[in-house]
Amino acid sequence: MEPIIELQHVYFTYDELPEAEEGKPVDLSNYEHLAIRNLSLSIEPGSCVAILGHNGSGKSTLAKLCNGILAPDQGDVLVAGINTRDEENLMEIRQHVGMVFQNPDNQIVASVVEEDVAFGPENLGVPPEEIRQRVDAALKAVNMYDYRNHAPHKLSGGQKQRVAIAGILAMETECVVFDESTAMLDPRGRREVMDSIHKLHDDMGKTVVYITHYMDEAVKADRVIVMDHGQIIADGTPYEVFSNTEQLRSVGLDIPNATEFAGLLREDGFSIPDHILTTTECVDAICTALNE
Repeated sequence: MEPIIELQHVYFTYDELPEAEEGKPVDLSNYEHLAIRNLSLSIEPGSCVAILGHNGSGKSTLAKLCNGILAPDQGDVLVAGINTRDEENLMEIRQHVGMVFQNPDNQIVASVVEEDVAFGPENLGVPPEEIRQRVDAALKAVNMYDYRNHAPHKLSGGQKQRVAIAGILAMETECVVFDESTAMLDPRGRREVMDSIHKLHDDMGKTVVYITHYMDEAVKADRVIVMDHGQIIADGTPYEVFSNTEQLRSVGLDIPNATEFAGLLREDGFSIPDHILTTTECVDAICTALNE
């Protein structure tokens, strides 16, 4: 099966590149100021991928490359087989991969919720009757249908993000990329958005890629990717990635709270298994240890 997103030896810098010799590309292999450095990555259809990294690691740049907001300086990014370098295909690319940003206010363009969700399909030339169906279905999918006639600016942060997600759903994209979409929210708002994200994947079969600072959000993905200095330094299941606590801490990342607590219990002599990731797993392990 063809990847929904594929990066092939991608380099990207926000700096103006030095001029190359005629007929030769600029050698970026040793260039210092790279946001993305020789990165290759495939995202399979139907997967749920969390991307971690400290500030400046390149994860948000990666997100924008996946949607065609940025084009690589070298290498290629393919979305459903379409090269993002071809500006004529950007509209088609964004019908395959949608983006939800950190600040929902940057994505809300209308004064009524349902009009905001309809904005994307209208720009795609979708017939009005179908737009109505898409808007209703998208708002119901994120539990915001009852707010369809509300003013977006009166909603909470979590509700605004769910409206932004509905706007992407109404465009019927196969994949949604979330660029730290829970970073500005309180715990309740984070839960609301993460519930919507996992509903998209688990119930609707969407490919989901989400960038997060929160380890407890990352453990719920099928696959976790860790970035540092524009490169991938770890890629695997949550159990595989979070078992290497020294590597994560060496690049300024924490480990899930349940994992850390389980480690402390093991140090105190409790018979707690490795690979504890969630609170439920930790509680179950403690109960088992006490019963023994």
